[in-house]
Amino acid sequence: MDLNPDTVRFIIDKAREFHVKEEVTIPEEPLSPSDDWARQILADHADDPSYQEVKATIDDLEPDQQVTLVALMWLGRGDYAADEWDNAVENAQDSWNERTAEYLLGTPLVADYLSEGLDELGYD
Repeated sequence: MDLNPDTVRFIIDKAREFHVKEEVTIPEEPLSPSDDWARQILADHADDPSYQEVKATIDDLEPDQQVTLVALMWLGRGDYAADEWDNAVENAQDSWNERTAEYLLGTPLVADYLSEGLDELGYD
């Protein structure tokens, strides 16, 4: 993995800080089929220090590191198995855009998925 596990753990901690706040409600299944619901929820919290810190950390990553982070989340979510890691990274590369932070933070349970992804790859 070309991303420092300590960086991932920092993102996990900050994502948990952000998601645990009472006013942050990201539904498991959106009411609308578009991505607009997640962007609106995140826009409502753009001045939140936890959100700003984790978003800045993700935005400061190189694109290939952002790709790895997304693939790791997909792995932890169960979209891929550990032996499909290369496919997960390739698909994340194909889907990469400049809204990686918003995508990740708009995903319910992202911290748990990233943690599980680290476990799947053998990082404690």
